[in-house]
Amino acid sequence: MKKSKSNQITNIIFTICVTALATLIITCLVLYSNGYIKTTTSNNEYSTLNRKLQLIKSQIEQSYIENDVDENELKEYAIKGYVAGLGDIYSEYYTAEEMQELLETTEGNYYGIGVYMTVDTSTNLIKIYSVIQNTPAEEAGLKEGDYIVKVNGEEVTGNDFDTISKKIKGEEGTKVKLTIKRNDEEKDYEITRRKVEVVNVSSQVLDNNIGYIYIQSFEGNVYEQFKEQYENLKKAGITSLIVDVRNNGGGVVQEATKIGDLFTDKGQTLLIEADSKSNETTTKSKEAKTIDMNVVLLVNENSASASEIFAGILQDDVEKATIVGTKTYGKGVIQSVLQFSDGSGLKLTTEKYYTPNHNEINKIGITPDVVVDNYTFTGKLDTENDTQLQKAIEILK
Repeated sequence: MKKSKSNQITNIIFTICVTALATLIITCLVLYSNGYIKTTTSNNEYSTLNRKLQLIKSQIEQSYIENDVDENELKEYAIKGYVAGLGDIYSEYYTAEEMQELLETTEGNYYGIGVYMTVDTSTNLIKIYSVIQNTPAEEAGLKEGDYIVKVNGEEVTGNDFDTISKKIKGEEGTKVKLTIKRNDEEKDYEITRRKVEVVNVSSQVLDNNIGYIYIQSFEGNVYEQFKEQYENLKKAGITSLIVDVRNNGGGVVQEATKIGDLFTDKGQTLLIEADSKSNETTTKSKEAKTIDMNVVLLVNENSASASEIFAGILQDDVEKATIVGTKTYGKGVIQSVLQFSDGSGLKLTTEKYYTPNHNEINKIGITPDVVVDNYTFTGKLDTENDTQLQKAIEILK
């Protein structure tokens, strides 16, 4: 009999806890937030939810077998589940800590040492796969391929990947001690944290005076970085340009439209957005054309969101532009990020966007003018084997 009653209690907890608790917490956060969202919950609904929450809390206190229940964690996961119930992979609730990380990523700078990390599945060690230029990590001598095996004397493995970033980041001027494994030898590095600007744009001059610019992401100060790289290439004497957004999953919409503005005449349509009520807003270029040369944009199936906005601008608005590669991902929706007074936040899909010619992108993607689908881009330029790059060069020659 006790076993049956326990099962019933467990079922009650798991079937209504997420929805009821989440709804109440969302309501409370909204009521005391900074005013971005208005609640429509009625008093009757609130009263019903309150009674359910009291029931759940009472059952947990009386019957749950474990004693170390973290009430705050239960609430946070309940809200996450509530938002997940939308069935939208782009909408998400963030705790205060997660929200801070999101803002740092979006703004393109943070306080730390300047490395990109991944988990080496063969060793379950944390591996540095890239060191950002002009950062404390580069100045200390850290290199691509190094393994981080200790942070401040504490051993770390791939199991710690979700938390290691927090251990390495910190206040400006403070120090972090890393133990690095390289060629089976370990060495300690004491590195002083400072502001790190993430560099998402790189460039080089190819044969035949062709400029090449790779945009890794549209997060951070990408417009300024792109403009600087283009001006450097122009001084180097380029006569045509390849822009590469392969494997670029997107970022800040405004960064993509500002770069698109460089290729278009003043007053041209760059982007059309439609909200939940189908009200449309049009973004137009504000400046005269800066880049007036033949250009090829490289895209692939991992080019998404802001990358597709940029591709749409070049395909619809720029006569001298050619799109080469494979059909893009097809993310034609925009998310708004709202931050609440307690530091937590909500990323919510609020708009759908269209290309300048009003072509829909969501779940469709952009088909290149020239399809080249026999190459997989890894993120590093391989001039000898990259058939998509070779086609771009052929077009520009």
